[in-house]
Amino acid sequence: MPKTTIAAGPAALSLLLGLWGITRENSMWRDEAATWQVAHRSIPEIWHLLDTAEVVHGLYYLFAHGVFAVFGDSLLALRLPSVLAMAGAAALITLLGARLADPCTGLAAGLAFSLIPAVQQYAQEGRSYALVTACAALACLLLVEAIDATGRRGAGLWAAYGTVVLLAALLNWFSLLLLFAHAVTLALSRPPRATVLRWAAASSAAVIGTLPLILASRTQTGQVAWIPPVRPSTLLGLLLTLLAGGLCAWLARPGRDLRTPRRTRVPLTAMAAPLLAVPQLLLLAASLAHPVYLARYVLFSYLGLALLIGAACRALTLRLRTPPRRLIVAVMALAFLGLLPVQLSLRDPAGRIDDVLATAEDVAAVHEAGDAVLYIPAARRDTALVSPAAFTGIRDLALVRDALESGTMNGVEGTPAQIAEAMPTVGRILVVSDDGAPSAGTERDRTKWRVLKEHFVRCSEVSEHGRRVTVYRARPARGR
Repeated sequence: MPKTTIAAGPAALSLLLGLWGITRENSMWRDEAATWQVAHRSIPEIWHLLDTAEVVHGLYYLFAHGVFAVFGDSLLALRLPSVLAMAGAAALITLLGARLADPCTGLAAGLAFSLIPAVQQYAQEGRSYALVTACAALACLLLVEAIDATGRRGAGLWAAYGTVVLLAALLNWFSLLLLFAHAVTLALSRPPRATVLRWAAASSAAVIGTLPLILASRTQTGQVAWIPPVRPSTLLGLLLTLLAGGLCAWLARPGRDLRTPRRTRVPLTAMAAPLLAVPQLLLLAASLAHPVYLARYVLFSYLGLALLIGAACRALTLRLRTPPRRLIVAVMALAFLGLLPVQLSLRDPAGRIDDVLATAEDVAAVHEAGDAVLYIPAARRDTALVSPAAFTGIRDLALVRDALESGTMNGVEGTPAQIAEAMPTVGRILVVSDDGAPSAGTERDRTKWRVLKEHFVRCSEVSEHGRRVTVYRARPARGR
């Protein structure tokens, strides 16, 4: 069976899983809200924003702007590029597995990749991580092809490799951690010195091309200041993932009955194990100096896990002397059923931190004429920027410059004194905040809560999907 035909199965599975419940019951969480509102800005307005914030996501925002301009704005248009990118990544990892081992290994790797919960999650999000993963999968395949190629074809493959790595880095420059994984792959594969030099040249070109973005983003470190230190639960999840990969590598270890014809200079484990471990461990190490570890920044590492799962499944079929495709499909069907509760939760609005659309509906339900609104913290203004109709006629007490004028994500608020002076002038205030403990991280937020406590009485409250809408009414004037 041709390799391209084998790749169609995992791609189709990934596509179907991505389209399944893609609107998540008409919900949108805060990261997607950022994409939505920036994609609606004009090109000059986007450039203005990138001067002050979000430059690291600039290429993706321009891409999303183009998608909306061509296909219109909808949750489907927001998320479909990610669905297609993950389907492409599933096809590419299938081809890579077939290239490194055999078609059955590739088939198992592609199917396993499609079923990984994190892959399904980011296949349905309007962010850049699925596109980066697809680029990483293509870069891995091009690396293997380039190592084995010679002459003019080899030069073209190295140029393509550098271009794809550069594209991934421009979408999110943390993807350059892929190069460290590939460096380990080369060290384990021991290709000719000339091959290593060609890889170094292509990689250096990609890094140099990304350098302006890296330098620009260093002036906007406040964009990642919210990332918390690595929690024990995060470490445990990473450890379990690495152990799962190690177990698969052990099951697929070479043996007399498991040997397959060598199709490339690169052993499968030499590609897969560094791809799984190196980017995650390096990002974790960087977080010791400054917290930056988020699993989605190195989502492409799951490509390595999928390859190792594919190799382990192939080893199982050889040891059991069972028709490989039947066993692989059966194992993946069982995995799908076992993961079904997780898959269902990912497609539920509660599967994300919050839902800005539900919050807008809550505001519209309690809004009365003459109401004012406060956002605590100010970033919760995103619900009004995504659903402005729900806030028509509601005065924003803290805002002094809107998001478009200021070239920011959420606008610029006045000083604490200005906010304190404006609040007592209204009879009712709607407060949009996070569910849970009240946020008071800035002097502005502390002022908002203080004035509310002194001059207002809480009347009602709605909490759902990670956010809270609270109605405050001014205290009656005290008699003499």
